[in-house]
Amino acid sequence: MKLSHAVLASALFISACSDAPQTQITNLNQLQPASPPPEMVQKPDFGDYKIVEEKKKAFVAFLKPGVTYINGLIENARTRLSSLSGAASINQDDQAFLAKVADLFNLPLPENGPDQAWFKEALKRVDIIPADLVLSQAAKESGWGTSRFAREGNNYFGQWCYTSGCGMVPSARSQGKTHEVAVFKDTFQSIRAYFLNVNRNKAYASLRDIRADLRKDGKPVTGVALANGLESYSERGQAYVEEVQGMIRYNEEYWSQG
Repeated sequence: MKLSHAVLASALFISACSDAPQTQITNLNQLQPASPPPEMVQKPDFGDYKIVEEKKKAFVAFLKPGVTYINGLIENARTRLSSLSGAASINQDDQAFLAKVADLFNLPLPENGPDQAWFKEALKRVDIIPADLVLSQAAKESGWGTSRFAREGNNYFGQWCYTSGCGMVPSARSQGKTHEVAVFKDTFQSIRAYFLNVNRNKAYASLRDIRADLRKDGKPVTGVALANGLESYSERGQAYVEEVQGMIRYNEEYWSQG
């Protein structure tokens, strides 16, 4: 199934993210996907769980549908991109789709239209992120959903924003720093913000290179492998990467549920 530019925009466009575009989409009646995203407004109180195993199961059951939904949309968009990269001609609908991809993934189209270099980079960015990696980072950054930022701001990935009043001021913010922790309307927005951040932010270009190399070599795209490109996600660098990889391996039974 082809993913129209409207569907892609509906699924991935965000209004509150440190790396989000600030333009607004109009014609909202045209931005309805074939199937609606999962309802992720009423979240469990993960702090109420006394049994760790039950908390982990509840955490994955709540977040994984959103991760799966966005990965499915990205897979469809990637399929269409791949098809268009070898097309002899591109029609008006295709051009609109490519323009939306260019906007969402911070990849301006060449003046004379998309060339093979543009498609190559686009396919690096429009690609899935394994659920075990997404969920491991969400668990690590939010304390399995118990952090103040997750509970009050639906922020499960520690995303920052840089405009005064855009989010929540962290209590441990160093003097002279101005960042805030972004606030999202619901958990689904936090997940799609994470996807766009990792898939287009220059800080994670190495992750995208790793993923592209795995694709080229015909190897599976795994969370453990992609985590090697996350050194810039935390000031702790390689230590952070190793902790995320450890979480992926240790909690494999939970990531695979559902």
